[in-house]
Amino acid sequence: MRKILLFILATVAVFTAEAQELNCTVSIDAEQTGQPNLQIFRTLETQLREFVNNTKWTDKEYKNQERIDCNMTLVISQFDGDSFTATLQVQSSRPVFQSTYDTPVYNYFDRQVKFSYKEFEPLSFNINSFDSNLVSVIAYHVYTVIGLDADTFTLNGGTPYFEIAKQITNTAAPSNYQGWKATDGNQSRYRYNDALLSSVYKEFHDVMYQYHREGMDKMAADQKGAKQTIAEAINKLKGINDRRPNSFLVRTFFDAKSDEIQAIFSGGPQVDITRLVENLNRLAPTKRSNWAEIKF
Repeated sequence: MRKILLFILATVAVFTAEAQELNCTVSIDAEQTGQPNLQIFRTLETQLREFVNNTKWTDKEYKNQERIDCNMTLVISQFDGDSFTATLQVQSSRPVFQSTYDTPVYNYFDRQVKFSYKEFEPLSFNINSFDSNLVSVIAYHVYTVIGLDADTFTLNGGTPYFEIAKQITNTAAPSNYQGWKATDGNQSRYRYNDALLSSVYKEFHDVMYQYHREGMDKMAADQKGAKQTIAEAINKLKGINDRRPNSFLVRTFFDAKSDEIQAIFSGGPQVDITRLVENLNRLAPTKRSNWAEIKF
């Protein structure tokens, strides 16, 4: 009987690992508080890691090798009792077909993270209620990660997940926490999600699909053709820039992609990149040091 029970438990464990969407490294940096070794920070780190990786966020079944690789780093600058002030860096990537390379997809630095937390309090997500700002912030980024990943495989594949992130935003908006409302600045969760769902930025989703599925995934088979496709995809962002110069959505794209773009176009078969470099300098002027390294 004991062997049967162990087999059942092992089967459940395997199913759980395959069912979840994310393979996320979660870390907490509390150096700025002056008390980085407090047990509460280790407890919170463990709870966040389990919350992100063990929650079933969608109704889609993921195999273990299909889980989305991501990183979340919560940097706590202040805390007083159960009140915390922090920033959150969220990054995600996805594998490139027929290679061992992972291409970066999302790189978001969230400066608007304040929350209340008592050690060992349960972290649970309810789409219909606002119970914890920390949970809502994490859930928002989880659905954004899942949505952007889906966008790279299927044209507009991420829209259902961006809609869930919007619902999280709307539910959290009446709270006193920043990042959820239109009045909370131009670099907020609200602004990013609004752009993802706005027709003003419609080219962005074309770019995500073309860059990754028709470009990066075909690099092994046809490097020159893939580079041309990637250049064409990036050039499409000019339409967004013409309507919304220096948009947060485009800047976040290049926060993830600038090093990769530099590497792609600094070696291998030569393609015409005159227009590309010109557009890159307009689209992401803060990355000029990257674009200056493109030598064709």
